[in-house]
Amino acid sequence: MGRAFVYVILGGGVAAGYAALEFVKKGVSHGELCIISDEPVAPYERPALSKGFLLPEAAARLPSFHTCVGANEERLTPKWYKEHGIELVLGTGVKSADVKRKTLLTTTGETISYKFLIVATGARALKLEEFGVSGSDAENVCYLRDIADANRLVNVIQSCPEGNAVVIGGGYIGMECAASLVINKINVTMVFPEEHCMARLFTTKIANYYEEYYKSRGVNFVKGTVLSSFDFDSTGKVTAVNLRDGSTLSVDMVVVGIGIRPNTGLFEGQLTLEKGGIKVNGMLQSSNSSVYAIGDVAAFPVKAFGETRRLEHVDSARKSAKHVVAAIMEPDKTGEFDYIPFFYSRIFTLSWQFYGDNIGEVVYFGDMSGSAFGAYWVSKGQLVGAFLEGGNKEEYEAIAKVTRLRPAIEDLTELERQGLRYAVTVSQKPAVSPPVEVRASDLFLEKPLYAWHATAGVIIAASIAAFAYFYGKKRRRW
Repeated sequence: MGRAFVYVILGGGVAAGYAALEFVKKGVSHGELCIISDEPVAPYERPALSKGFLLPEAAARLPSFHTCVGANEERLTPKWYKEHGIELVLGTGVKSADVKRKTLLTTTGETISYKFLIVATGARALKLEEFGVSGSDAENVCYLRDIADANRLVNVIQSCPEGNAVVIGGGYIGMECAASLVINKINVTMVFPEEHCMARLFTTKIANYYEEYYKSRGVNFVKGTVLSSFDFDSTGKVTAVNLRDGSTLSVDMVVVGIGIRPNTGLFEGQLTLEKGGIKVNGMLQSSNSSVYAIGDVAAFPVKAFGETRRLEHVDSARKSAKHVVAAIMEPDKTGEFDYIPFFYSRIFTLSWQFYGDNIGEVVYFGDMSGSAFGAYWVSKGQLVGAFLEGGNKEEYEAIAKVTRLRPAIEDLTELERQGLRYAVTVSQKPAVSPPVEVRASDLFLEKPLYAWHATAGVIIAASIAAFAYFYGKKRRRW
């Protein structure tokens, strides 16, 4: 038993939904596209799980956060997929993949073949057992990666009102879940081995701002140590968390957010892997020309930094999904994926955005005792990264643009003095057209920044050439 499709998306997360919408925009025919997902629901906005889904009042529930509402696009309900002739194979895993034969074998025994495969398998949450600690299966130990995890977490929260929670991990999941637990009137202690929260992205100074805010909301921090074991009661519930530093914390529930691992198992030995993910080129194409990868599982070239990276964020998933469809359906019109790393979060009343890279010297600006501040990163004389807390839409757009422009920075003191005004000023400067090269045989415009620049350049050059030709003929007649 088997079915054949032109396009198959393997995975049903954020990237799958955004790719589906792009396929429809580009005119995919009914019956050509199939999405295979081991989740029982159509693709949804995963960030909602650690934010709106956990709220005690007016909590987000499907179908309100199906993709692609996160980018103010259409909301893709199961009805939408049916209306557009897209086959949803939900609640179904894939046992094996054969990229040479272009086939997938599902857990139901069905063989699905494809012409083009988009791997959007995302990543799975790392479990405590992978670090030598048992107890993940206890009813009051929670992870948060999919909607089943979120439902379980909500049930545990509701079972211990005003109880004590330990959050293991100080990254995205740890910080966002801790905020949601506090809003649910749960007492929270965060435990992580690093010196400060969000260690992969924040500097100590930035992290201190958020830690102090969390403390003002009642959150306790235990840093520089890790979980060593649990204590259980007679029913198997965790009653205490034992830490490597010798301390013990009594708990009613535990939330674990210690990282993720890309789901590449189906393709090991078949595709080239790098940075823990599937290595792809600028068209998001893997080492097999019929297989593409997007989202958390893709290791792609970041042109601005001249290196391959794998980015674990929803924005990368959304934008790589849109690009891969163009690369497959309109390869002659599509350039290489040119993405500037972007991360953001909203916690309590706070909201921050970061663009670029956090390497080099850091220049802080704004009032870090207030509600708005930021930082720039300068490496090898160029601005390579920017962070802003408490900005408005125009200010966030400004730091995004200035990071992409990578302007030369000669005076760090002056950059600090100008602060956010520097990004706003630079972002408002008119774009400079690239150089035009005119050849005898044809007219060639090197990568114009805007389409109208290219059109204007060609018209002007053609006019000059015509005038020169006319003038030459007139001159010979004179």
